[in-house]
Amino acid sequence: MRLAIYTGIILTAGYAGLTPALATDPTGDWRVADGVANIRVAQCNGSMWGAVSWEKQPGGRDENNPDVSKKNRPTLGMATLINMKKTPGAEQWEGQVYNAKDGQMYSATITPAGTDQLEIKGCVLGFLCGGETWTRVGPPIPPSTANAMAKGAPKTTGAAPKSAPAQAAVAPAPTAPKSAAAKPGQKGAADPVGDICLLPEIAGFAH
Repeated sequence: MRLAIYTGIILTAGYAGLTPALATDPTGDWRVADGVANIRVAQCNGSMWGAVSWEKQPGGRDENNPDVSKKNRPTLGMATLINMKKTPGAEQWEGQVYNAKDGQMYSATITPAGTDQLEIKGCVLGFLCGGETWTRVGPPIPPSTANAMAKGAPKTTGAAPKSAPAQAAVAPAPTAPKSAAAKPGQKGAADPVGDICLLPEIAGFAH
């Protein structure tokens, strides 16, 4: 069973300079295997979380979610990697992954493979396992004040993050001036998601 998971973030060129020291850092922006979205991964309150930061086709909705109240929530800004904890003695994180293709949660692991690939593997009830490899499109995200203070963020009200305008969700052209794109984790016109640790679904989980 192949995990086809939504993702998102701004494309950034030129990661040839990444050093081996970053090989085991799963944070940053990752393009999913089928290229339909990017996932931004960051450390929030001691756990790894991932959320959709860019979509190839803007305006997606979580229409396959079995929870009727969530069927109309935007997929942009939606959490996909859920509360993943470091595996003792291994460069691996374990938790859950939400698959927007079928609206189901799976037990999952993420494992960096070098500096530019992230292996995602998930299983249903310990079997029917599958996975895919994501490709890095954004640099690692250093811990920020917002990340470290996730517990101090307002509790979620259950409302889904507002969908950004379609034009804002499109990745900027590679030739765009550097000043036009926000840095990973910073909310701006070119990056409607920003620091995923402040998204209501993630910030609320820390309470």
